[in-house]
Amino acid sequence: MSLNVEQIYKDANAYLEGHFLLSSGNHSQYYLQSAKVLENPKTAELLAKELANMIKEAGVKVDTVCSPALGGILAGYELARALGARFIFTERVEKVMTLRRGFEVSKDENILICEDIITTGGSALESAKAVEELGANIVGFAALANRGFCKREGSDITAKPDCKLPQDLPFFALDDFVFEIYSSESCPLCKDGSKAYKPGSRGN
Repeated sequence: MSLNVEQIYKDANAYLEGHFLLSSGNHSQYYLQSAKVLENPKTAELLAKELANMIKEAGVKVDTVCSPALGGILAGYELARALGARFIFTERVEKVMTLRRGFEVSKDENILICEDIITTGGSALESAKAVEELGANIVGFAALANRGFCKREGSDITAKPDCKLPQDLPFFALDDFVFEIYSSESCPLCKDGSKAYKPGSRGN
């Protein structure tokens, strides 16, 4: 029996409704705050095990899980633990995603990139390029939740033009969350007089 991921987010008060400014500059009435879900280690372990089972069933060999800091670190660490793999993370240095802190990758090491949530996959792709340039082999992408711009394994949602993930690699996520997104110029919430605020980890 698969997990009800939406209910898990709601129970953790992580399925937010309001007026949100996204990293892209667009606005939305809904926002997923994965940090609230992952603050409970047992919930984090439960979600990661479910995600790990999907990856194992697909036959993807993973030596290492790599996450972009900051948002992906908890999800990536728990996924690595569930897969019995090593965990590393990348972080931005002067706006460029970089592998630091003594982390190294070997040539042809099979690396899976993991985020908490993938929207267009921009940060995940930056993380992938950072380790790929050092000789690693990217075997796929993973996230707890898919915002519906990219196509995950087992979903009938088709990838949108905004999706940055490579189409020739698998993308694993536990569920799709498709919310209406508005440009700042056409946002009905703005027209009603409310002001968007940024709840995420970047730019606060």
